[in-house]
Parts: sequence; structure tokens; C-alpha cells
Amino acid sequence: MTPTSSTAHNKAVLVTGCSSGIGRATALYLAQQGFTVFATVRKESDAQNLRDLGIATLIPVCPLDLSHKETIAPALDFIRGELSQRPDLKLYAIVNNAGGGGVAPIELMDLDRFRLDVEARLVGPLALLQDLLPLIREAHGRVIWIATPAIIPIPFVAGIHACDFAVNCLARTLQIELKRWNIPNILVRCGGVKTAAPARGARELEEDFQQWPRERFELYAGTLRKEQAELSQFDARRSEPNVIAEVVYRALVAEKPRRRYQIGYMSGVASALEYLPQPLVDWIMERRAQ
Repeated sequence: MTPTSSTAHNKAVLVTGCSSGIGRATALYLAQQGFTVFATVRKESDAQNLRDLGIATLIPVCPLDLSHKETIAPALDFIRGELSQRPDLKLYAIVNNAGGGGVAPIELMDLDRFRLDVEARLVGPLALLQDLLPLIREAHGRVIWIATPAIIPIPFVAGIHACDFAVNCLARTLQIELKRWNIPNILVRCGGVKTAAPARGARELEEDFQQWPRERFELYAGTLRKEQAELSQFDARRSEPNVIAEVVYRALVAEKPRRRYQIGYMSGVASALEYLPQPLVDWIMERRAQ
């Protein structure tokens, strides 16, 4: 597809979490392919960085922090204002990407951090969808959710995977609820991808080691150190975020998109485990954690 392709002509896509990683790569790639992209970021410095690229079809939306609801309404007003100035432009899709999470045993999870993650990954995206769905319905568009294959229990990343598990539920439920209008809800299920999150998560974990109650940390210390080493090896094999961007593009332009796409390091293994009986999967994961 070329940037002048009619596939993307007069179609806008809202991509969340575009300061780095998957969101940034996706926003740039879609803009280069001819979509008008509303790229949300939390910081003005990140918005200016996107403006400095000089891509006319790339429109930063700032600030939008989905974990802080007071930023959502002004961002929506901005998007609607931009669309009203371009009568031929239709909001065709939302790509839900923003969010994060950390590594911790459930017993030691920071509940305030987890609460923000839930807001960013679940509540915030639903607020966007509830407001913008009439525009997507009018454009005969679609909704894309970027998540991990989270139907399997992986120790110490429940804060991440619990949200992704819920994203799977939301996307599949919306697929049923919106079927009468033919609005696909598409899951792009990622394995390991190179972003800033792993390095940030490693720093936060080291800080948590110092802050957690010593007697409780010692209960998990050996296993967590082993997990650290395995994560370091995993991080070295992560896929580039551009491969996710290309899959998102294919999902947007396909006449009949698949309900699920899997991409990224080890995504196939994680997805395959879903087809096994849950007791067997639990046993496999328990053996892996020993």
C-alpha cells in the first residue's frame, strides 16, 4: 500500500500511548501509509517530539493520561474539534495501546500502582470508546486492542496480565455486542516486544526490593532473582515494535480482518497454551516456576 492509497484516504485513527515503543511505531507507520493519526501522549515534550517530525498526517493529542480521567474530556474535545475542521475526515478506528505494569508477587503488589494500571488499560479506553463509538459506527470502522496472550497464569506479572485478561474479555464481548453494525474488535496479541517498559520495570523492581518489608521479600527473593535473570534473557530476544505496527496496519486495511493476530517473540507458544485444558496449563506453569 502506498501513502496515497484509497484504503487510508480520509480515515483517521486514534492511537493511545505514543510517546515510545509500540504506540509511537504504530502512529508513525500508519501516518506514513496515509492515515491521519491522532497520537496521544502525556507530556508536552513528547508531543513536540512528534510535531518536530514534520508529518502532516500525524496530530499529537496532549495531554491524555488514561489513568487520570480529568485529561480525557479535553482530549476528546480536541479530537472532535480537529474532525469538525475537516468534514471529509472520518474517525475510522481506535488502537488501544497505552498502559504498563510491573513485576511483583501478588502479596507485595503496589495497589495504588495497580489501580492506575486498571484505569489506563480498562477504564480509560472504555471512556474513549463510549464517547467515540458513534463516530466509528458512522465510518464503518473498527477497534483494535493491543494486549498480551494473557489467558495463562504467569507468576509475578499478574498486575500486567490481569488487565490483559480483562482486555481479552472486553474485546470479545464487544465483538458480539457490536456485530449488528459490523464493527470488528480485533485483538493484536503481542509476545515480547522491545519497548522502554522492560528497562523501566527492571529499575522499579530493584527499587521495590529495597522498599518491600524484608521478612516478606525474603519469602520470594530467590524466585524473583531467578525471574530477573530469565527476564533479562527474554528481553534480549524481543521483537522490534515495527512488526506490531505492520500488523495493526494489516488489521485496519483488511476487508475481513481476523479477530486475533499474534505477533512478537514467543507469542505463538503463549497462544498455543490456551488450547490446552486449564488444569494442564496450571500444572505446566507450576512446574516452570519451581
